[in-house]
Amino acid sequence: MKLLARVYDRDATSKRGTTDSLATAEASGDSLSNVGKEVKGRTHTFYQVLIDTRDAPYIRAQTEAVTFLGNQESSRSLYAIPGLDYVAHDDIIPYTSVERVPLQHELFDKFLMHNPDKDPPFIAQETLRAWQKKNHPWLELSDVHRETTEGVRVTVIPFYMGSRESQNSAVYWWRYCIRLENLGEQAVQLRERHWRIFSLSGTLETVRGRGVVGQEPVLARHSPAFQYSSHVSLQAPSGHMWGTFRMEREDGYTFDCRIPPFSLESKPDEGAPMAPTPAA
Repeated sequence: MKLLARVYDRDATSKRGTTDSLATAEASGDSLSNVGKEVKGRTHTFYQVLIDTRDAPYIRAQTEAVTFLGNQESSRSLYAIPGLDYVAHDDIIPYTSVERVPLQHELFDKFLMHNPDKDPPFIAQETLRAWQKKNHPWLELSDVHRETTEGVRVTVIPFYMGSRESQNSAVYWWRYCIRLENLGEQAVQLRERHWRIFSLSGTLETVRGRGVVGQEPVLARHSPAFQYSSHVSLQAPSGHMWGTFRMEREDGYTFDCRIPPFSLESKPDEGAPMAPTPAA
């Protein structure tokens, strides 16, 4: 599935000399009041893709962790989509398979049908169209945020999941995908995370901890990227998040890698099933 998203690249802003003003604003705790304003978003093409199960052992990503809250009143459950990911057009390498079933994924036969008259020789089945129509609010990209510090690039993609009633008030949920890429020559290891989460209700929460999702990944030349997903909830329909990752190079040098600030914006939804445990 082809998607369009606004990419806010803070590397371009830094080149124009605005990094110092951003750092000052972050220190005062209100940098996110202007998220997306100091950086001009540009439209980029992304693709919603299925991951071949044969590649799963070699992918440093949580291929099983793509979750969202369904909007069906009859269901009210937490969905998990195995082997689903989002890939930027710039990261696509053209490839043509000669296999009739080129991709091993449990949803491939349900979603696509072989048609030798097409190029590529596959067409969408009605089940795919119906699935996309029903779930598109929870699957579509909105904004993508990117920033590089000391040769480590962090890309953040937030997704609104839905809301539910809790003690006479609504709780809003988001998931966010974090991708770290080492663009330098020396290996670096992620040691700590430091998040700040601001809610429109007026609360500011700080989260610190070792590693991410129970891991302290090493980004080296042979395996320069790591990707994971997590969740966050707010008692307000919108908010912001930003922070840093403490990184350590193989020579012992440590530095804080900035996580670009990003907005958490809700959408109108119909139902509100149970939500997962938050984990920044």
